[in-house]
Amino acid sequence: MTITHETIEKYRESIVHHTQQLVRIKSVESEPRPGMPFGEGVHHALTYMLNLAAEQGFETVNVDGYAGHADYGAGEEILAVLVHLDVVPEGTGWDYPPYGAEIHEGQLYGRGIIDDKGPAVASLFAMKALKDSGYDPGKKIRLIFGTDEESGWKDLEVYFSRYPRPDTGFSPDAEFPLIHGEKGIQIFTMETPWNQTDAKVTIISIQGGNAPNMVPDYCEAVLKVVEGHKKAVSERLIQFIKNTGYDMGIEELPERLVIQSKGISAHGSMPEKGQNAVSQLMLFLNECPGLGDEAIAAVDVYSRHIGMEVNGQSIGCGLEDDISGKLIFNVGLISADVHQLKLTVNTRYPITAKGEAVLNGIRNSLVGSRYKLQLEEDIGPLFVSKEDELVQKLMQVYREETGDTVSEPITIGGGTYARALAHGVAFGPLFPGQEELAHKKNESMAVDDLIRITRIYARALQVLAGERSS
Repeated sequence: MTITHETIEKYRESIVHHTQQLVRIKSVESEPRPGMPFGEGVHHALTYMLNLAAEQGFETVNVDGYAGHADYGAGEEILAVLVHLDVVPEGTGWDYPPYGAEIHEGQLYGRGIIDDKGPAVASLFAMKALKDSGYDPGKKIRLIFGTDEESGWKDLEVYFSRYPRPDTGFSPDAEFPLIHGEKGIQIFTMETPWNQTDAKVTIISIQGGNAPNMVPDYCEAVLKVVEGHKKAVSERLIQFIKNTGYDMGIEELPERLVIQSKGISAHGSMPEKGQNAVSQLMLFLNECPGLGDEAIAAVDVYSRHIGMEVNGQSIGCGLEDDISGKLIFNVGLISADVHQLKLTVNTRYPITAKGEAVLNGIRNSLVGSRYKLQLEEDIGPLFVSKEDELVQKLMQVYREETGDTVSEPITIGGGTYARALAHGVAFGPLFPGQEELAHKKNESMAVDDLIRITRIYARALQVLAGERSS
């Protein structure tokens, strides 16, 4: 039994429809409710996919709203496909509604279409195509739906406390041809108090960013300015913009100035593809005349040790290896009031490095400042040899289905559910040369690519699961 283009093509309308329906669900983590540990939107997305899987004839399980799965086959070994249904916030600047799932010139637009809702629907219909073709897998195929991948992976912690960790599998949440290595991931905060009495300019508040693993595309500071000093601040900002070319502005209110910084959103694993609005603002504040001594000290540390850098070289964690390259450093969130400043940082450290070395390097760089670090998350790296059987089989499928015999397995700074398996890799959905739009405005996927990855995943499941012997 061979899965052909024609086999998958007959599901095109259903694949597109259900992907649109799923993208229209705003499954950003929100306040928990009974039976909805990550909020109503995430819960809606999970129940939608479990109901859809049940309608296609698969056995389904909902693990108290944390995660769920759909099973196909009855083998003792489990082959898993791990997808996630939660998304990062939409950000700003979209050309089309981020939850409209509109199709324009063959592209389906919406938050999560790449990361990871399109691949989730494609994986389900890959299973359906195999099932409808009469294929009897030699392993149990389990499609696991996660709901907290973008935040803290609490979903899988609960799920794997109830169900066994699958023997092997892949996560369709990265790039083709295949991801055999992923950097370690940390999220930590940097906080410092500041006493702003007797200053010409008092920082009332700073707010910026949507998530630690997104490059902030907007940030603003509200400043209280003494009488007669607004002109000096405004003139300094004008000169700063002229010198840097940054997209910034100023709004004058009674006794207040609002400094606005606009950047470009990008995935936190690729901050070089964005423009950090938080860093722009902090660099200006470091030049703003009239700040109090403790505010000056705090923004000066940021300016000297972080600035617009994305590899952590000036803050003591510029680690690098031959397997996965340089450490990635992204300030994803900022919040401040008159009493303190808080930064939330996301790093992606090299495969051969240790998370402890990252934090120790940063702490050493901050000696003498009032900044304190607090680790919130540390997920270790993933590495599977290119010679591994799982890698070899998936590469064979990719090459046969695409005709691409040149591309080789790669390592990335992003993190996928593949590292939740004892033996797993990430496999698609982005094809070589395509722009990475996950976590960016105008996230989109070609409808033809959605159908194409469905066929690739069907073939991958068939090759990895084998056939049940009669």
